[in-house]
Amino acid sequence: MTVRNHRHRRLAALLACAGLLVATTTACGSAKAGSAVPDGDQAATYVSAKFAEKIEALGNDFSGNESRKSVLQRFARVDEKKSNSTISAVQFGRPPARFSKNHSNTNSADYLDSFHPANSEVEYLQLGPAYAALAPTPWVSMPYTAGNLNECFWEGQQDVCKMIQAVADSVNKGKAAKRANSRPDGSVELSAEVTLGAFLQNKVIVFPPSLLGLISDKMKTEVLPTRLILDPKGKLTEIEMTGKIADAGHEVEVRMHYKLDGEPTANDLPKLPDASQVTVLPDKAAVDDFYRRLGEIQGG
Repeated sequence: MTVRNHRHRRLAALLACAGLLVATTTACGSAKAGSAVPDGDQAATYVSAKFAEKIEALGNDFSGNESRKSVLQRFARVDEKKSNSTISAVQFGRPPARFSKNHSNTNSADYLDSFHPANSEVEYLQLGPAYAALAPTPWVSMPYTAGNLNECFWEGQQDVCKMIQAVADSVNKGKAAKRANSRPDGSVELSAEVTLGAFLQNKVIVFPPSLLGLISDKMKTEVLPTRLILDPKGKLTEIEMTGKIADAGHEVEVRMHYKLDGEPTANDLPKLPDASQVTVLPDKAAVDDFYRRLGEIQGG
């Protein structure tokens, strides 16, 4: 099952993430450390407002300038077809340099590392041994065409943007918000239920049509328990979305866990590869051909 996202191939589809930067409802204030958080009938109203507050703040969270280091555990399964990978990402400096490592958790040869140095007109992709047939060198370079697009268009953060949008879509329907717990350190843990339909509609993971056809309408109404943690300033530090959903002899399993991973430094960025180790993809035609062949290797 091919479920890896490639920003170059799906940039147009990801334009939907821009909706994350638009406030959707009126927000309430943050709970203070140690303060009571509503229970019972008041909980859903409070939690919904907290989610709305988080969505409003995304324009600042993902402005494209803040240094950030994160890790995402990414697992999806439909019946026996599955994908299991870890995406480690670093954004550092202003203007930012960005580095992401997308590694399979089951095949050490299956990885793609993407590096865009600050202000560079090109970006680099390091090919794991599984993709050695794509180029005679371990790296390829290509024109950088993303301009000043925010972090939601970068592999290192696009998954978390889409996860939050799936939460927002579910919460805005009035049924997903569950709990809000204030922690002693001033952070807040939010719990909600995201429908599988919202997960699929927001392309948190892109399933091929052959697998989408196995997912019934009833399964799409079932929910994936979701947990978010906001620090005392309202910054997202963690989001986890997990669950198993079955119907008519088929089963979908999702395990997504994103969290910040300490403070980034310049040492987290790779050195520029030597020119002798880089195959240059000079134009759009070469880039398109590269990703076509990559898709063939991945089976999608």
